[in-house]
Amino acid sequence: MGNISYFCIVKRIKTFITAIAICIFSLITNEIHAQTNVAPQHIDTDSIEISLLTCAPGKEVYSLYGHTAIRYTNYKENIDLAINYGMFSFRKPYFILRFIFGLTDYEMGIIPFDVFCEEYKSNGRSVLQQKLNLTSEEKLAIIAAIGKNYLPENRTYRYNYFYDNCTTRARDILYKNINGNVVYSGDTKEKYPSYREMIHELNKDYPWARFGNDLLLGLNADKKTDKEEQQFLPFNLKKDFDNAQIVNEDGSKRALVSNTSTIVESGIQIIDNENMLRPSTCAYIILAIIVLLTVIEYKYKKNFWALDTLLLIIDGLAGIIIFLMFFSKHPTTSTNLQIFLFNPLPLLFAYRVIKNMIKNNKDSFWLYASACLIIFFIGGFFQDYAEGTYILALSLLVRSLWRIYLQKKK
Repeated sequence: MGNISYFCIVKRIKTFITAIAICIFSLITNEIHAQTNVAPQHIDTDSIEISLLTCAPGKEVYSLYGHTAIRYTNYKENIDLAINYGMFSFRKPYFILRFIFGLTDYEMGIIPFDVFCEEYKSNGRSVLQQKLNLTSEEKLAIIAAIGKNYLPENRTYRYNYFYDNCTTRARDILYKNINGNVVYSGDTKEKYPSYREMIHELNKDYPWARFGNDLLLGLNADKKTDKEEQQFLPFNLKKDFDNAQIVNEDGSKRALVSNTSTIVESGIQIIDNENMLRPSTCAYIILAIIVLLTVIEYKYKKNFWALDTLLLIIDGLAGIIIFLMFFSKHPTTSTNLQIFLFNPLPLLFAYRVIKNMIKNNKDSFWLYASACLIIFFIGGFFQDYAEGTYILALSLLVRSLWRIYLQKKK
């Protein structure tokens, strides 16, 4: 009870502090709105700093790729806030389904900077800060834009992982209020990785998270990206900020970032994947079982129709998920060649196929199934499939060819 009361008190204090901080920030933005068109020179912008915050990845699925926020500091008024475009709640109805189908709404949030840092420190995640080299006019414009963005009618947005997320939102509100063009220097060697290749770098220690991503992502996730598209990942944006310059209207240049520092040091994160079988390992086990049962079926003249029934139903149910992703709001899931492996159509023929298997009657379904699996293998030249799916496809092909052999033999 003592611990519960303590945490309740801490939570209430944080909520109270947050409410006060938001009220203060609202007053500041209102003041700026009132004064920017009258006498902006009277606002002490020298005491104001705006920074980009880049947070290290965590071990939860939703935090594997890091996070981005904006820091607003007013030393004169003793105000220090984090502006965060990644606020969401798992408690909302059908959150997982809405996320998968691209119907998730995220919110912009403003919290005290020390509370923001404490959360990442407790999770062992570092926070890096890049102070931006901005003019007084640009600072005022960014603060006013944040204030407008935080209005109740504006703070919620339709989240899209690749195209409109917490990182791109932070980038856009900064870029749109800079007087000049942001250009990149330093690393002149152009790199054009795909969306899938970029997230593979970050989920390589989480094979099942990678498997889930690759299973749902389609052909469009393997298209090459430009520099702006690559900035959906927090550390890509940070790297580009490090090498960015602002070209002013008169042609003069200035560095976008004046100083980079570590605000929260990285801690220890335990990745508990050592005893977990990889998707490919599980797929090999399934293949070995299927080959073994097929050999037993051949040797002892058995009819393991229940095995094929189980495979048919599981494959069809998985196919429904892949099929529904064709209608997702995520552009990278609309064309997924893995539909030729995980196919919902077998469910339509299930009754007839099972009936014919039990009676040892011929059925053209197995020719159709074999053709789909061959197309799946060919599609691998165009799309990067989820780990282990080739092995699963081979398992199903073994059973399909076995059924065709039995039909021809009969």
